[in-house]
Amino acid sequence: MKIMVGYNGGESGERALKLARDYALLTNAVVHIITSMEGGESEKTSDIVNAEKDLNFARDIMQSAGVQFIAKQSVRGLSPGEDIVFYAKENDINHIFLGIKKKSRTQKMIMGSTARFVILKAHCPVTSIK
Repeated sequence: MKIMVGYNGGESGERALKLARDYALLTNAVVHIITSMEGGESEKTSDIVNAEKDLNFARDIMQSAGVQFIAKQSVRGLSPGEDIVFYAKENDINHIFLGIKKKSRTQKMIMGSTARFVILKAHCPVTSIK
């Protein structure tokens, strides 16, 4: 079984990561940890460095539990939601875990909602956690 965590740090991301770790231990699954970045000129060096720090934290959580995992930054020029859905299909992921942040209606209209996009478009079950 293959499960995936769309991970971008933060408290909700950490909860999703730990839930995926526990699920992987129960099902003997491999965990794919993906941090999606759009890339291009809009990416700041500090954002890339922070994303790598977050991935190192995620790696430590999985290694300490003895869970098999793949952790990487994905830079394809896609929105995070599109990137997560595309990666899941391309790698035959069986289950996706996402941490969600509370946003106002205005923020959702302007920026969209990665979790909403993934929940509606994913080919497999999606578990979201606050």
